[in-house]
Amino acid sequence: MYDRRINDRGNAMLKKSIIIAAALAIGGVAFAQGQMAPTAGPKRTLLQKFDVPPGERETVVALVEIPPNADVARHTHPGPETDYVLEGDLVLNVEGIGPKPYKAGDSFYIPASVVHAAKVGPNGAKVVGVYIVEKGKPLATPAP
Repeated sequence: MYDRRINDRGNAMLKKSIIIAAALAIGGVAFAQGQMAPTAGPKRTLLQKFDVPPGERETVVALVEIPPNADVARHTHPGPETDYVLEGDLVLNVEGIGPKPYKAGDSFYIPASVVHAAKVGPNGAKVVGVYIVEKGKPLATPAP
């Protein structure tokens, strides 16, 4: 018979782990954002984080909320990034590709370590970002 108490206990432990990881990740991202942009930057809310076998990388899933008319400064990630635009619109400028507009319902991919920046429209933007990154490295690093 299914023991609900075991599942509830496991869920509580998972939620606690996610909250702790979110606090650490958001703190690190907030620090990096302070170095990255003179204007208000994106707010990342960690939704999920888990190891990618054999454990040298981890997947980070985050809700990225970007204020209206914000400029997201040039930066990189230590692994590939894929995003889905939930709300709003933005123009993503990926080095070597150039600027391209995205709106709600669109998705995009950015390879590891590729410099990119964005300009958000007047309604701001909400994006679900999925990052597969090397453990121990910051999620985002400012780029010149």
